[in-house]
Amino acid sequence: MKFSDYSIAPQIKANLENLGFKRPTDIQFKSIPPIENGEDVLAIAQTGTGKTAAFAIPIIDIIHRVKGNHDLDGISCMVMVPTHELAQQITGVFNAIGQNTRVVTECIIGGVEIAPQVRRLEQGVDVLVATPGRLFDLVCKGNLSLKGLQFLVLDEADHMLDLGFLKDIQEIARFLPRRRQTLFFSATINPHIKDLAYSLVNKPIRIHISPNNPVSKNVEHAVANIDMDDKRFFLERVVKENPDSKILVFVRTKVRAERVMKALERVELKSETIHSDKLQNEREEVMTNFKSGANKVLIATDISARGLDIPNVDYVVNYDLPEVPENYVHRVGRTGRGVKKGTAVSFCSPEEHEQLMAIEEYIGRKVTVLDISKNDYSATIDFSDDTDKDWRSLLVEADEEAKVYAEKKSKATKKKAQKKAQKKAQKKTGKKK
Repeated sequence: MKFSDYSIAPQIKANLENLGFKRPTDIQFKSIPPIENGEDVLAIAQTGTGKTAAFAIPIIDIIHRVKGNHDLDGISCMVMVPTHELAQQITGVFNAIGQNTRVVTECIIGGVEIAPQVRRLEQGVDVLVATPGRLFDLVCKGNLSLKGLQFLVLDEADHMLDLGFLKDIQEIARFLPRRRQTLFFSATINPHIKDLAYSLVNKPIRIHISPNNPVSKNVEHAVANIDMDDKRFFLERVVKENPDSKILVFVRTKVRAERVMKALERVELKSETIHSDKLQNEREEVMTNFKSGANKVLIATDISARGLDIPNVDYVVNYDLPEVPENYVHRVGRTGRGVKKGTAVSFCSPEEHEQLMAIEEYIGRKVTVLDISKNDYSATIDFSDDTDKDWRSLLVEADEEAKVYAEKKSKATKKKAQKKAQKKAQKKTGKKK
């Protein structure tokens, strides 16, 4: 079936044609009809499969047709997302698909002045894409009414829970009309998001596009066993051997992102960082540079792993393995998107083997190990252009990182033990009853 066969507005068909969208992907094919029919949807599908268009196409079509008959009372659709970058990206998709229709889409995020956002809302908006914190501020201050809301969309909702937005989401839910369509879209799902989803939806259509391997078949992914202190030398090698490639590097913390950038600077390699400590205008500039190719190497924390569609990322490097296994899928999903091929390589130190095992259990298969000979390993370090001889300061940095890592691991272990104890207690209570 082609998009031209769908009963959607001709303007939308023309826009899809211009965007190069001929046929729906699996998630689009299965999601568009139930959304058009007014049903709630809970959809899980791989990264890069077109989830945004899966809900944007029917929502734009419905609002466009309704506005052709009468005026709407305020916001018709609210899309809640975890990060500023994802909010801006989804707004771009709505604007591209909704060009020349009656639908007005606006993006509302924190970190910028609220007054201009309020003025834009007053001018009339149909679709609002927003991060929960700023959205909650606007609702509480009376600048935003949700009484006419027809659609609530939560995209990457499990990541919103990780970022601590659950309370904001629950508070916002109090202002929503009971009669509405609720749509959940994500690449992964966990018990928390299931609980949240079922508290907000009404008899949803469940769509689970679940291949045997959650990592896209377009991504060739492998792991290299590298000591923590040697990772910078191997990153230097990857960048130098691929000078024309766009490389996205994931690290564990914001501080580490800046340190890795400085390590590349020492060998005269240009890179930029993106994380939550940067101002909004800085983040936008960094993303623009990377998307356009003005900068070829971007070092990021997991804030950039979810949902972002960055064109033509050739390599993803997991400089640090993610602490949450599902984040591995989101990270490597930044390459090999659509029909393009991509490569992902992970640097695994001895301290991270436990995380690697958790990732392999999550994706249901072993990650291919790259065979690095002792001579090749030594040569990578020996031929590095890093002339920094201040080994003491580097060791102090490594020691600080190790302490932070140990503390996080200890907290995670305690949390895991507490959950197990709670489950045991619940089972005992159930048996007594």
